[in-house]
Amino acid sequence: MRIIGLTGGIASGKTTVARLFEKLGVPVIDADKLAREVVEPGTQGLARIVDAFGAKVLNPDGSLNRAELGAVVFADPAARRILEGITHPAIRRLAEEKLQRLRETGTGTAFYVAPLLIEAGITSRVHEVWVVYLDRETQLERLMARDGLSREAALARIASQMPMDEKKRLGRIVIDNCGSRKELEAQVLRLWEEEIAHREAERCQDSVSPK
Repeated sequence: MRIIGLTGGIASGKTTVARLFEKLGVPVIDADKLAREVVEPGTQGLARIVDAFGAKVLNPDGSLNRAELGAVVFADPAARRILEGITHPAIRRLAEEKLQRLRETGTGTAFYVAPLLIEAGITSRVHEVWVVYLDRETQLERLMARDGLSREAALARIASQMPMDEKKRLGRIVIDNCGSRKELEAQVLRLWEEEIAHREAERCQDSVSPK
């Protein structure tokens, strides 16, 4: 099974791109969704986070207060590394389970969406990397609008990740999301046709061709 790692900076549009591919029939495993699963109430992940950061990171109902935890880890690289040490192994195990299930069904191509795919050094899990790109100012504006952040807070979150221009150079495919939604959809459709549907058709043809 071909696994495409889809990444980009915060607020770059990774989730939007992933949903567009999913609508076209390509399975998507989203590390952000896995990250929520591994810290749900009652999980070992959440218990370890509370041990590390205190009960202040919990909501009254016992669920994780993401805003509170985010304020801590985005301001402190050491705290962020502690959090990643708790969540990343759990996310990896869950991702491997889901990928194995896709392999067993004969899936030819799947996306693994992870914002820190490159920073966390986990590109070995995928066969190639695609990057959703935004210029810095557009990224900043969209992040502020999306999360209701001040410019200072948004800059801190952007600074915690690899610069977009550097990440862009590491992608085999770069999806430019600086323009309109219509332009983005056109790029995704073209990539699906050229990079996925065409290859899947060739794979199926090879599988039925006489040896």
